[in-house]
Amino acid sequence: MSLPRILADVEQGVLPAPDGGVTMVPQPSERDAGVFSFAAHAVVFTDTDHGWMLGLLAPGDLAAPLSPAFLDALGRRVGRRVENIDMMLLARPLPGPPDLRLEPATDRAHPRIARALRRRDDVRAWTTPGGTVLIGRGVGGRWEAALEVDPGARGTGLGRRLARAARHLVPDGRPLWAQIAPGNAASVRAFLAAGYVPVGAEALLVAAQA
Repeated sequence: MSLPRILADVEQGVLPAPDGGVTMVPQPSERDAGVFSFAAHAVVFTDTDHGWMLGLLAPGDLAAPLSPAFLDALGRRVGRRVENIDMMLLARPLPGPPDLRLEPATDRAHPRIARALRRRDDVRAWTTPGGTVLIGRGVGGRWEAALEVDPGARGTGLGRRLARAARHLVPDGRPLWAQIAPGNAASVRAFLAAGYVPVGAEALLVAAQA
């Protein structure tokens, strides 16, 4: 089993069995390592020793793979850090153009775009007055969406419209993922209103310079 295969199954609605288990798979790339947590099943993708990792996880402890203790020990072991535990959401693509006028982004130094370029491949970004939306290939080659709403445009529904627009922009008819900090309630509401469905949680282990 590989991480891209697991993600492809989830995109088709087939989640790992809720058996309380932990699946260990290799990193899909040098850049990407971390932990996914689905309902009663976790997936750990790093190239460190699987036996060592299992030794830190108490059998039957469903919270252990995303616990601070495990993530800290794993980060130290692989020389990386965990930034956040994010909610993972998934949406089907939508046909036709978005109902929002968008222009290709030209400012690659925009903080949101610059961050995406460090962590995703094939990044594509668009702007509209008050906001930016982008997509790119992230962990395991999945298509991921992110957006930024300017302070003056918040509370207008633009975040929801940008999140929905991303579903029209993803190529090849592929489903689209989004990762959101649970504490970012406005972003969570925007993506839910745009048709994204929660499927799990994740903690990515990033290099110090990422």
